[in-house]
Amino acid sequence: MSGEAKLAPSLDELVRTKRILVCCGAGGVGKTTTATALAIAAARAGRRVLALTVDPSKRLSDTLGVAQNLEAPAPPPADRLAAAGISAPGSLEAWMLDPKLIADRLVRRFSRGEAEAERLMQNRVYRQMTRMVAGMQEYTAMEALYGFVQEGRHDLVVLDTPPARNALDFLEGPGKITEFLEGRVFRLFLPDENAGLIARGAAQLVGKALGAALGDDNYRELQSFFAAFAEVFRRGGANAQAMRKALSDPEVTSFVLVTAPTSVAISDVLYFRERAEEMRLPFGGFVLNRSQAREDARAMPDPSLLPEGASEVQRRAYAKLAAMAEVERAEVARDRALLADLSARAGDRGFALALPSLAGGADDIASLVLLASAVVES
Repeated sequence: MSGEAKLAPSLDELVRTKRILVCCGAGGVGKTTTATALAIAAARAGRRVLALTVDPSKRLSDTLGVAQNLEAPAPPPADRLAAAGISAPGSLEAWMLDPKLIADRLVRRFSRGEAEAERLMQNRVYRQMTRMVAGMQEYTAMEALYGFVQEGRHDLVVLDTPPARNALDFLEGPGKITEFLEGRVFRLFLPDENAGLIARGAAQLVGKALGAALGDDNYRELQSFFAAFAEVFRRGGANAQAMRKALSDPEVTSFVLVTAPTSVAISDVLYFRERAEEMRLPFGGFVLNRSQAREDARAMPDPSLLPEGASEVQRRAYAKLAAMAEVERAEVARDRALLADLSARAGDRGFALALPSLAGGADDIASLVLLASAVVES
């Protein structure tokens, strides 16, 4: 009907149509599990899917049975794929970000030759740079994501990010690298060749002081590293900027915010929603995990359970059971109210979905398939 408001897409629709899904949430809410379930749902629907994690928990790789520290994405074992109901044309691969591997590839791609690349990678400073430079890990995350998207081997990349308060760092990493390249400390090691006589004289004095403080060999190694580092990452910065643009495109990307019924988790997910709005990132919706919001068929104790002429022991046992049931009813009511609040906050721009509660967790394929099925039902 013309003029009718367009309904927000469901999570199932996002899984079937987007190229990138970014899962964000606080620690301990089941974000990695949710990301894995989304990847499985998409693969079961016939898409070629990559589950990519920058989360240091490493649970995604462990759950799928994919080895860590691989040089390239790899599929789970055949028996796990079969158990998940994944078959051609659908496929699933997983990979955990290895910052040094990505940095090495970046160096090789943008160095002037193999000799220069090897010289930089053998530099002692380079070997420690992911610890030294703020934004380096996030920069490599953007570079890795860009490479996978450009490669075109996957229809969908599901990105599992670090906990919510840090989830946007991978978007801001390139900016931090730029600040570092333009910062005063960096310029101490790379004085401007076009500077005036006084500025060059001052730079020489600074160089002598740094050489005395660090040792001439260490100073030269730092200077050599910074010179090569600046060139490589200035030339590679276009990739990160292109990826940042793609992550802001609602036709390509959607951000899924995962939470649980705890005050910390809710606070974090609402904070992320605000930051996402400020950065104009495409909001998909909320996923409420580890809640009782879907528990509408649970049998609760009824006085009719007590036999006629029940003993005092039986009555006390029933009273304790009834008290426990009241606690569960309160939890169900609380979580349904929370889901309703998230739905209201999502408005007509997103969804709010509660996943089934799994008492034993979701550390096996059968449990992940159950969650993936809930995504399809959304």
